[in-house]
Amino acid sequence: MADRAALEDLVRVQGERVRGLKQQKASAEQIEEEVAKLLKLKAQLGPDEGKPKFVLKTPKDFDIAGQFDPMLPDAECLKIMCEILSSLQIGDFLVKVNDRRILDGMFAICGVPDSKFRTICSSVDKLDKVSWEEVKNEMVGEKGLAPEVADRIGDYVQQHGGVSLVEQLLQDPKLSQNKQALEGLGDLKLLFEYLTLFGIADKISFDLSLARGLDYYTGVIYEAVLLQPPARAGEEPLGVGSVAAGGRYDGLVGMFDPKGRKVPCVGLSIGVERIFSIVEQRLEALEEKVRTTETQVLVASAQKKLLEERLKLVSELWDAGIKAELLYKKNPKLLNQLQYCEETGIPLVAIIGEQELKDGVIKLRSVASREEVDVRREDLVEEIKRRTSQPLCIC
Repeated sequence: MADRAALEDLVRVQGERVRGLKQQKASAEQIEEEVAKLLKLKAQLGPDEGKPKFVLKTPKDFDIAGQFDPMLPDAECLKIMCEILSSLQIGDFLVKVNDRRILDGMFAICGVPDSKFRTICSSVDKLDKVSWEEVKNEMVGEKGLAPEVADRIGDYVQQHGGVSLVEQLLQDPKLSQNKQALEGLGDLKLLFEYLTLFGIADKISFDLSLARGLDYYTGVIYEAVLLQPPARAGEEPLGVGSVAAGGRYDGLVGMFDPKGRKVPCVGLSIGVERIFSIVEQRLEALEEKVRTTETQVLVASAQKKLLEERLKLVSELWDAGIKAELLYKKNPKLLNQLQYCEETGIPLVAIIGEQELKDGVIKLRSVASREEVDVRREDLVEEIKRRTSQPLCIC
């Protein structure tokens, strides 16, 4: 170890020498000579010897062979998804779940050739947007599936429900004989038990048409959609598709392991852009402005050369825990300061002027009502807290 440490020191010193020569713009011959010495020293260390190696490991107590409960992580992801969507207050939603093993088993018993599984899967995935007849026409007319096979698929994929549907399919004389489908249905039954314990089973629907187009999914798949009320006359429906999705992909991470070990994985993603689109459309319909800041009060000045007074006041408000800010210009126009509050949604303006300084007061203005009152400086913090503790439209 001591010899190796000494060799590593020589490599470090030689590396610094090479960098120094390059900075000094030494001759190419001299640099090449020193680089050759550096490479010779590195060769003595051996290839990557002593460096930490990247190894994929399955979490402790998470043995894929069957010593762990396979549906707990999936149930937790669905619980997290429901909590996030509920907290966003974007409307009622439903989480649709299925299992890729059930889909593949269903295609097999219906007579879909193995080579057509994925392309037929993509057709089924369109059922939330178009009618079954359109999907069937695509399967038969464009993808060459026999009409009777498409009809058998239709008998299954138009079904949706809860755990009772899972139990019904477990008794299906054909589907229950397919090993893949049977495994998927067994896991879904267990999943619904956990969802009931988590108190979210009423938000989840077993939907046999849910396919999720990505090939890397290996088990449970899910996506959340908003339950839209019928659009009123003159209004555009909020068609944004799913707002969250995810599933199990036990074979994906192992692709990056030289030994090909299987690493179980499950995850979800939230459609942030789609959610923003929903919020923006609703605010436009309500003619409300989006508040882009948490600032409670803007410290403004009515005349020039009052930057120091603004800084003093904003510091007092910060020390009192008030979320305050001021414009960085030395002498901003009062109108510009008021317009800034309207654009960003700041509810209050604390205005300092020469007369206010003489009288020992601050003029407090409500941006919404444009009402102004003089507040004694020592009472300002209390008055701002009183006003901002009242419900505001944060949007």
